[in-house]
This record gives sequence, C-alpha cells and structure tokens, in this order.
Amino acid sequence: MGKSQTNGQTPTGAGGYVIPSGSARQAAISAVVNYKAHAPAMNFIETPTQDLFCANVFSKAVMKDRLPKPVFKSLMKTIESGDKLDDSVADIVASAMKDWAIEKGATHYAHVFYPLTGSTAEKHDSFLAPSGDGSAIAEFSGSQLIQGEPDGSSFPTGGIRQTFEARGYTIWDVTSPAYILENPNGTTLCIPTAFVSWTGEALDKKTPVLRSMQALNTQAQRVLNLFGKNDGALVSSTAGPEQEYFLIDRNFFFARPDLLNCGRTLFGAKPPKGQEFDDHYFGAIPDRVLAFMLETERELFKLGVPVKTRHNEVAPGQYEIAPLFEFANVATDHQQLIMLTLKKVAEKHGMSCLMHEKPFAGVNGSGKHVNWSMGSASQGNLLDPGETPHENAQFLLFCAAVIRAVHLNQGLLRAVVASASNDHRLGANEAPPAIISIFLGDQLTDVFEQIKGGGANSSIPRGTLTVGVDTLPPLPKDAGDRNRTSPFAFTGNRFEFRAVGASQSISGPLVAMNTIVAESLDFCATELEKATGGDSSKLNSALQSLLADIMEKHGKIIFNGDGYSDEWHQEAEKRGLRNLKTTAEALPVLKEDSVRELFEKYDVLSARELESRADTYLEQYILSIKVEANTTVEIARTLIFPAAIRYQNQLASTCANLKMVGYEFDTDTLDKITELVKALQDSVVDLEAGLNKHDFGSNVEEAKFYCETVLGAMNFVRKYSDELEGFVADDLWPLPTYQEMLFIR
Repeated sequence: MGKSQTNGQTPTGAGGYVIPSGSARQAAISAVVNYKAHAPAMNFIETPTQDLFCANVFSKAVMKDRLPKPVFKSLMKTIESGDKLDDSVADIVASAMKDWAIEKGATHYAHVFYPLTGSTAEKHDSFLAPSGDGSAIAEFSGSQLIQGEPDGSSFPTGGIRQTFEARGYTIWDVTSPAYILENPNGTTLCIPTAFVSWTGEALDKKTPVLRSMQALNTQAQRVLNLFGKNDGALVSSTAGPEQEYFLIDRNFFFARPDLLNCGRTLFGAKPPKGQEFDDHYFGAIPDRVLAFMLETERELFKLGVPVKTRHNEVAPGQYEIAPLFEFANVATDHQQLIMLTLKKVAEKHGMSCLMHEKPFAGVNGSGKHVNWSMGSASQGNLLDPGETPHENAQFLLFCAAVIRAVHLNQGLLRAVVASASNDHRLGANEAPPAIISIFLGDQLTDVFEQIKGGGANSSIPRGTLTVGVDTLPPLPKDAGDRNRTSPFAFTGNRFEFRAVGASQSISGPLVAMNTIVAESLDFCATELEKATGGDSSKLNSALQSLLADIMEKHGKIIFNGDGYSDEWHQEAEKRGLRNLKTTAEALPVLKEDSVRELFEKYDVLSARELESRADTYLEQYILSIKVEANTTVEIARTLIFPAAIRYQNQLASTCANLKMVGYEFDTDTLDKITELVKALQDSVVDLEAGLNKHDFGSNVEEAKFYCETVLGAMNFVRKYSDELEGFVADDLWPLPTYQEMLFIR
C-alpha cells in the first residue's frame, strides 16, 4: 500500500492483495478482499419487471377491484381532484385494505410518518384483537385507518410539545398509497400519514407539503382562469429527485468510528489517486455494486417507486439512482423509501450506503437534485415551453412567476437546504455555490430579454446536430446547453434545484418552492385581474407589461455563466444577491418577518410552526458538530496518538541502536513525527476548550460559534493527523485509509 511493513508479515487475500496484520483495520481489509456474494433473491426472467411493479401497493387498480364503485369514485375524487375525504368510506376502505394486506402475509399495520428528524418513523399495531370466547379476530376499522396516536413529545418539536405533553396524532394521507413492507419473518401494512400535535400543529414534514400543494393549486387556478382554462383540474407540483450516494464495505464502516457516529470521515489523507482521471464517472458498474442495484430496484418496483436511472457518479465509490416524476407528496414519500431501501439492501450485500453529503474529503460529495415542475391532468406540464416559447403566453407567465419567486426568496431557498453536512458541499467546485441564481439557457434568456425590450417575436430554434459519421443519424439539438454550476436551473420543462443535500428529505425544498411560487402566481393573477377588469381582450397587453416589469425588477437573479468563478461572486454582490455561505448564516432567515408572513398568508406554516423548525434545525446543526468534535477528540486520543507514539518509539529505538554501533542516522523523520505529535496534542486541547464553552445568548449565537470556532479547531486536529498518516508505518495505522475504502470492492 505504499508504506513499509515493520513486522514483515504480508498475508494475501483474493487477487493477491497484500493484507497488513494486527488491527481492526487489517481485519476489515481481509474480510473485504475475501467477500463472497450472497445468492440472488429473485430471478428477473422468472418474474419480469412489469409483474413486480406495484405488487406490494394498495394501488388504484387494487382499489378499483376491491372497493364498491361509489366508494372507489369518492376516493378518486379526493386523490385526483383534491375534494374533501368522505369519512363514511373509511370503514369500507379499511376492511378492503386489511383483507388485501393479510392475503400478503401482514400481521400488523403501521402509520408511517416523517418527523423533523428527517428520517422515517413508524408505529406498528397488530390486526389481531381478542374475542369474548378466548380466540382472536383480525380487525381494522375506519377510525384506525384514519387516525393513530404516537408520542408527540419525544421527537424534535422546537418547543411545540414539552416532555410532559405527549399526545400526537397520525392522520391518513389518502393521496399517498398504502404499501406492504416485507421482512424475512413477515410483512407489515404501511399507511403514509401526517403527524400533528394535540393542538393541531404540524410536527412533521408531510403536513406542510400537502398545505403548500393546496396553496399552489389555488393560485394556479386563478392564473389558468385568466387564460380561459377553468375546468378546475387539480394543479399539482411534481418532483423527481436524483439520489447520489457512496458504497463502502461494512467492515470498513465499522472500523471507522467517525463514519459510524458522524456519517463522514473526520480523518484521512488524500490517496495517490482520487478522481483525477474521471474514470469512474459513467464507467462499468462493478459486479457487486450492480447486484446491489438490481436488488434495490426490484424492491422499489414492488413498492411502486418508478426508479429509472442508475450509474457511477464522479467520485470513486459514488453512485446515483433517479426516479421518474411523481406528484410532490408521493415523491416525498417515495424518496424516503429509496433512502431506506438503499441502506437495507446494501447491508445484505455486505456494504454500507453513505448518504452524507461529504463522507470523503478531496472527492466529490453527494447531492439530491430535485427536479420540480407543476401541471394538471388537462393542461399537462405548465413549464413546458413548446417549440416556440415566445408564442406560449401561458408558459411565459408561469416561468416568470418562478423567476420572481426565486429572486424574492433567495434566502429561504438557501435556508431549506442548510445543514451541517451540506455545508461541506455547497460552494465547493463540485456543487452549486451558496448564491442562489437561475439558469435559463440561451433560448429562454433571449425570449425574456426580448420581452424586457418591448415584445418577443422569435425563439432560437433547436437545430440539428451532425456528428460527421455517415452511419450515425443527425440528432435534434436542444436550443441551449446545460449549466451544472447553477443551483436552480431550467432543464427543458422543469427547474432543477441542485443545492439539496443527499441526506435531506425533499419536503423542505418542496414546501419552499410550492409556497413562493404560489405567492408569485397570486401576485401575477392579482395584477392581471386588475389590469383586465374581466375583459379578456386586454390580457395580451396586460401580460406583456407584467412580464416586462418582472424581468426589469427580478431579472438580476438570472445567471447563465460559471457559478464557481470568483468573478460571479463579485458580480452577485453587485446585483445585491445574498451569499449565505454556511448554515449558521442561512438558518436565521427562517426567523425573518417576510418568511413568517409568507407561510402564514398561505396557511402553510403558522408563526409557531415556523419558529419550531428554525429552532429544531439550529439545534440539529449544533448537535451534529458537537458529535463530530467529540468523535474527533476520541479518535485522535485513542487511535491516532497511540499509533504515532508507537512509531515514534520505534524510530527512536532504531536511531539509538544505530548510533551505538557507529552508524550515522538521519533523524529528520523522527523530528518531524515528534513535531506533529506535539501539534496533534495541542490541537486536541484547543478543540476541547471550544467544546467547554456554554455561555451563549441564543441558539443563533451558539451555531455561529460552532461554525466559526469548533469546526476550525477540528480542522487543525485533522491537519496534523493526516500528515502523520503519511509517515506512520502502514501496519501501525489504525484506520482504514481512503485508498482502501474508495477502491477495494
């Protein structure tokens, strides 16, 4: 591995890989190189994909087959049109759902919800109930389907619920289908639910998504009515999140206390080879990883998750999975299932799936690009420009509303992607900068510039791409290129919010996008209603004036250049755009009056609910860094320092022995190690001093201290440790190295 073996033992594993001996690290390497794949669970030839899809979902097809026609029609009106749920149908649906689940081996049902932890939570109850004759029967009533009661105090609430105030309710979300979750010992009926307190306040991430979708629909209908589109078809936001992740062998994972506790490596010297050759990106997928991907997809297909894409990502050991578009609330639920399934299946294949945005320094981190749009059954995608966008007035208005919304709410969009883990990614030359801007591309930028100048009368055509090889057909060419440095990019018929972190729920970004666009559509509808006075003949001129005004006031948010460049940072400052570089700077935006007024106006979050989220996320930020700092101290003291001292003593002993027999010995390495060991000790003491500070006036002040002081102190500990890794003998180094974790499969 490029370091000397001081004890002369060089056992080998599969492929002849040299295995150092004597520590948890070496035991992990041995286990990895001798790994044997487990037998496949299912044969795709025997069970085609189309037979798997939605096999474990209480889908529309299942409901149509099992429910009386009036009940089915009533339920579909709620799901597809947003009508109020008829409580009288609940008992019938519950009975059918229970019978279907029991036929699939279910013994319990679980209300699944999404607390402010960002993880999935579930409470399981048995179908069985004792009868009077000493036997038991399977029961599941409408009231049990609609409502459950988990503890409302033991989740993060930001003060909404105190420890002694425990009552909370889960409420059936009829718009997201129930499903069966399989386990080797049985199955469970899972029912997606909202989670609220006894006072009716949202304690979860689903409730605000549903509220924001309702707000978006209300304002979009007003705009569509102006264009004579008054069929009332539900306008819903849609989402398609691209999930990036890392895979490493579980033996490495358990040999790294930092990965176990923090999800990222707090130590690790840069390996001789990283991602410099770009040879991993879209490369051939290793057999073990592909086997994992195939099983993951199979499990997700059964749950009705429409996963479409898989490939190697940029960094070694990094991969991506992406589903097709779905309604935003269903996409949110399915995204949680994707993360859960990735982790569970990885374990079966002897690997750990890392969702942290930056598990390894020096190589690309992981994002979760959320592709967002809106549309209805009758109007289709409202952000589809068509072939001649300058003639598509309806599209131009919806697109302009997004431009205005993003410009007015840059800080909010930055805040909803802020976390301790995402800070390691945002702003680096691998992900969007912390400055929120919009990429429109050449075609739309040109159209809107024409509008700003007085009126649009042309669109840059798509054209044809000729490769110059006779056997290759000419290809239709997009009217503009893509921009991978933009945090909010238009990509053909949707906006891609690229700043979302890999470990995050997509609910927060969706709530923000739905609400700010609802406000912007409200503004546009109000202005057009006033200007036309109900006279449709005045719409075109009123629309032209409105679009020109929006571009004049908010066009500065559009930037099609290199978001990584220093020049853009300078230009953004001139434009008055916000540059909130860290979570400590971004989260306080949630406490601003304008944000509170926005969410209150559209009944998405009350002032108290918003305040609770701001406090919860600040607390999670502080706790995350505190855990990392304590882990840094522990690893430095109990693993790295002892290894360095052992090697220092070996060198000192060797030097003394050579000197005794008259040999000259260069002590430069010994001197350097002695210097680094002392620096490591001092840096740990400085870090502990930062951790012992407790006199903070507010959580905002504490978050700022952890950001500016504690993280800086951690970086110094790492600096000296990583330098020592380059000197200490390989068989003495206690932690699996980057070279091993990233490249041994």
